[in-house]
Amino acid sequence: MTNHHSIWPTLRAQNAPALIDFLESAFGFELIVSYGDDDRVDHAELAWPQGGAIMLGSERQDPEPNDWALRPGTAGVYLFEPDPFGLFDRAIAAGATVLQEPHTTDYGSTECALIDPEGNRWSFGTYRGAADL
Repeated sequence: MTNHHSIWPTLRAQNAPALIDFLESAFGFELIVSYGDDDRVDHAELAWPQGGAIMLGSERQDPEPNDWALRPGTAGVYLFEPDPFGLFDRAIAAGATVLQEPHTTDYGSTECALIDPEGNRWSFGTYRGAADL
């Protein structure tokens, strides 16, 4: 993959391998790399097909004071998705929890919001943002 991403939302997970599997099957992320042993993921990168990527890793039991010690289930991420209805159906079939069913916002975006097994909030919609990037 030649695309270099500049913003990397990060997540921690109690069961990182299971979260990776869920993000692939429910939302369509693509695993780029994963490092670790057995059930521990030290570092993983997953690409979003519409552009962008996330990083995630297993929860650290005894983090150092300067560690990136995020609690599992505390992330909230919005992603551009041209077919939120299709993604919603796929995610529900894979076990996602519904936060908001697909709907049209007052600014013209069709969106849905779901919760993954770790408790992270994911919002998908047709709004690309106002920034000219």
